[in-house]
Amino acid sequence: MRPPVLRPGPGMAPKLSDSVEGLRAAGNQSFRNGQFAEAAALYSRALRELEAQGSLNPGEESILYSNRAVCHLKDGNCKDCIKDCTLALALVPFSLKPLLRRASAYEALEKYPLAYVDYKTALQIDDRVTSALEGINRMSRALMDSLGPEWRLKLPLTPLVPVSAQKRWESLPSECRRERAKSKLRETTTAKSRVPSAGDVERARVLKEEGNELVKKGNHKKAIEKYSESLSFSDVESATYSNRALCHLVLKQYKEAVKDCTEALRLDGRNVKAFYRRAQAYKALKDYKSSFEDISCLLQLEPGNGPAQKLQQEVNQSLN
Repeated sequence: MRPPVLRPGPGMAPKLSDSVEGLRAAGNQSFRNGQFAEAAALYSRALRELEAQGSLNPGEESILYSNRAVCHLKDGNCKDCIKDCTLALALVPFSLKPLLRRASAYEALEKYPLAYVDYKTALQIDDRVTSALEGINRMSRALMDSLGPEWRLKLPLTPLVPVSAQKRWESLPSECRRERAKSKLRETTTAKSRVPSAGDVERARVLKEEGNELVKKGNHKKAIEKYSESLSFSDVESATYSNRALCHLVLKQYKEAVKDCTEALRLDGRNVKAFYRRAQAYKALKDYKSSFEDISCLLQLEPGNGPAQKLQQEVNQSLN
């Protein structure tokens, strides 16, 4: 005779599944409810269950460590977050979520060199991730303030991400990043690129200023040469690319303007001038959809930007 099935009464909670999948699902639900400590406990139970089964499933184990890590991060427990992210990455190297979560924890602990390396590694995997782009910008400023002009020489080595781990051509979750998949992305990684010295950075700055002066005088062709020379010394300044894009626009070199604006946005995803100038270039190329997307992104950053609002109306008319 089969035992009767016990159903939960009004005051009883349903029995929690002891399977790894069930525990992870319950942990996800607790996390969504803002119950981070409870979610972390459920992920821990799932990890113990996985160990008890004796089955090798590094992917599942890595996800559970990464999920528990974000619970620690939400609760301000940055040290345990770092530990869990490191365990997750040991199981599945170059996983994006644990890299970004560990970078956030390092940043919160003011371990800026380590945060910079994790953000930079994440950008090798997918150079359209806004949180990593913004993190790089924050870390660059913090490291310049704390370590001086030669701060890049004092960083730990950034690991080289294999091509198999890169996600450059996946569909993007945000319309403000979708447009970047249209552009040719850099294939050279940070580990391979030359680290500019303090002298290189200063020379690049001087050349950029010379380019700016030439723009004021209306000599855009010569200004392009100065900006290009500046970038040959140091190619990490977003404004240099967006300034050169302006010159290309004036000279009606619209495809070159698009390329420079795309590079500027890769370095600084909040470069309003780059969004505006690329929208202008796309409009001139009659790619009105891409132009509209750039203007929309710009207006999310600066809702009251008058020139962008005017350009949006013009592009809207062309779309309709």
